[in-house]
Amino acid sequence: MSARLLLFTGKGGVGKTTLAAATAAALAAGGRKALVVSTDPAHSLGDALGVPLSGHVTEVEGSLHAAQIDPRALVDDAWRDLRGHLRTVLAGAGVDELDAEELTVLPGVEELLALSEVRRLASGGPWDVVVVDCGPTAETLRLLALPEAFASYLERLFPTHRRVVRGLLAGVAGSGTAEKWDATADALGRLAEDLDQLRGLLTAPSTSVRLVLTPERVVAAETRRTVTALALQGIRVDGVVANRVVPDPGADSGPAAEWLRTRRTEQDAVLAELADLGSVRTVEHRAAEPVGTTALLDVAEGLYQGRDPLEGSAAAEPLLEVVRSGELEYTLRVALPVGDSSLDLARVGDDLAVTVDGRRRLIALPSLLKRCVVTGAELDDTGLAVRFAPDPDLWMR
Repeated sequence: MSARLLLFTGKGGVGKTTLAAATAAALAAGGRKALVVSTDPAHSLGDALGVPLSGHVTEVEGSLHAAQIDPRALVDDAWRDLRGHLRTVLAGAGVDELDAEELTVLPGVEELLALSEVRRLASGGPWDVVVVDCGPTAETLRLLALPEAFASYLERLFPTHRRVVRGLLAGVAGSGTAEKWDATADALGRLAEDLDQLRGLLTAPSTSVRLVLTPERVVAAETRRTVTALALQGIRVDGVVANRVVPDPGADSGPAAEWLRTRRTEQDAVLAELADLGSVRTVEHRAAEPVGTTALLDVAEGLYQGRDPLEGSAAAEPLLEVVRSGELEYTLRVALPVGDSSLDLARVGDDLAVTVDGRRRLIALPSLLKRCVVTGAELDDTGLAVRFAPDPDLWMR
């Protein structure tokens, strides 16, 4: 049985590494076997925990373990064989050897392998919970979109049916042993299976993302866009954490107290605007940087206040839902918190192409709607509603 997977991300510098480490420490202190692992290139997880980390799992304290994934090492190891197979295919197709070498250095492969390593750790260890300290928001969104994007490219280049793949490879290369092409087909097949498992992991009920922000309007705006982008990919956001909230000075007077009061009022206004994302947890700004498990547990106490750290603070809506809205009309509801984001909608064959702030996803239409035409669409408080009516030409087929 796979572990519960909790991913932390947020704009760079908001303190997501500290909160991911604090959450893992609290889970371990509560009796769960917890692993906190970082895919952030900044490599600051070990600094927060106060222990040196590597790509191998290290025992930090009791039930708490940690690791720092090194994507470069994964590329040198896991990607080497497949790159060799792809170079063979490209060279057989007449591509110059130097060009073939460059073409097999695919953008994003380091991040993809890092995500594969997270999946391996989550499914192969004794962990009850795996907490992932992801990179900054933009990198994380690209990371979480990679399995679907790679799978799409792979399917177009090398169709699923293995005999077709083998025939394609043999035809492209024009020479060589059958064993060589079998090995290439096997390698591509394993990659396709890995991508499918990664997509399944990210959209599983046991996986969720927790967004970290500081109460500033620019950061809050990026957080809203992140919620929409993750929903578009079918990935559940289970809560938002506001870090570095300044203390309330109460009735104190003086310049320092007035500054704190003004700043806190501004932060409270930002948090109020995020109320529709669910209950936003808060962490007060601390004078000393929390380093080590003792300090991290203190942070977790202020963050969770005795509640289960795995208890989400945001309700998850189903991404897609089809309802009958009339005798001859259906409505496809897409649960996307679009807000002020730009939205574009198009029908592409049997798919619905939804683009939000430049991020595009093809959503496969349920079989009932494949024989319908789009008659209208609108946004409401629950997301996007697309209306369909039966197409007489398709309905009779």
